[in-house]
Amino acid sequence: MNPESGEAAPQSPSAANARPDHDAVAAAIERRLQAEREKAAAAAQSSMFDGKHEKRQEFRRMIDPGILRPNPRPLALEALQTLLKLAQNIIDHPGEAKYQKFKPTNASIKRLLVDPRGTLEYAVALGFHPQVENFQPYYVFNPRYREDLEIGAAMIKEALERELVKEDREQRRRAEEKAVHEAAVAKVKQAFYDDRKGRAMVDERERTARAAAAANPHRASPASPTLADYRPKRRMPGSGQTLSGEVIDVEAEDEEGHEDADAAPRSEDEE
Repeated sequence: MNPESGEAAPQSPSAANARPDHDAVAAAIERRLQAEREKAAAAAQSSMFDGKHEKRQEFRRMIDPGILRPNPRPLALEALQTLLKLAQNIIDHPGEAKYQKFKPTNASIKRLLVDPRGTLEYAVALGFHPQVENFQPYYVFNPRYREDLEIGAAMIKEALERELVKEDREQRRRAEEKAVHEAAVAKVKQAFYDDRKGRAMVDERERTARAAAAANPHRASPASPTLADYRPKRRMPGSGQTLSGEVIDVEAEDEEGHEDADAAPRSEDEE
């Protein structure tokens, strides 16, 4: 500030430039964040498509469509569980020789790994290879394929988690449909039984009535009341014409009828 005038001294250009520009700071922060996001996305992409990615995809294709589609669903799921058990035994017990091989002539192994389509090929991909020991065929695990064994086991777990959930949902759906069907059948049966029961009651009442009527054959039935005839005794006066053209005088006919009725008693008196 100028002591003589009391006015504030103008700032120098360097002092004005030293003041922070909020827009520029925000833009710099956004650029840095964008660079970090791109770096993280590139790292995730590279980890996704590492050397194991192709192997995982290969095992996935061997499971579906390789095993799940050509085989009956229950058999395919049981075969996958058997393959997982073979692999998991080696992972959990790497030093035990009894888990390092299986015999294809075994009845259970033959049903689950040899006969179905795609299952024996999956075992070979896990690291089991055919060998003959003491003139007996075996599939023996090669420790050099330990990484493939772990990847293949993980892919089986992934498939089983997905497929077993679908299987459980399908079983619940079938159980619900069965319950609905059974309820409908029970309803129809109950309606049938109710109808038969009703008919039996009606038949019983009719038999009782017939038996009562047979026991009292002379019992008079109640006479029906006689209805009074309120129709007029005489026809309405007037004349009319028939279809043939003949004219009829109703009043004249009535008078003639009355005269005949009066004449009849007189003739009896005369006799």
